[in-house]
Amino acid sequence: MRYRLRWIGKLLFVVVAVAVLGWAVMTLWNWVVPALFVGARSIDFLHALGLLVLSRILFGGFRGHGGWRGRRHWRKWESMSPEEREQFQAKWRSRCGQQKEA
Repeated sequence: MRYRLRWIGKLLFVVVAVAVLGWAVMTLWNWVVPALFVGARSIDFLHALGLLVLSRILFGGFRGHGGWRGRRHWRKWESMSPEEREQFQAKWRSRCGQQKEA
């Protein structure tokens, strides 16, 4: 039973998120584009959703990877020994032209 409620809650969240994003795109488009470009028309909600889908296809936005993707690189740092960390830092200092402070 809790499993179904969780999925219904997630589905409801997605539907509300899509509706809010569509409304935001529609509002911003209708506020900005007709004022900037002569002859530009206002769009309705379905056209705004179409713009969201098109932007997803073209630009690959709205990724759901759960935050900063570079986090996996910190795992490598955490598994290094202190000597390896010092070598790594020395290499980056030499690349950036920084000298180790005394």
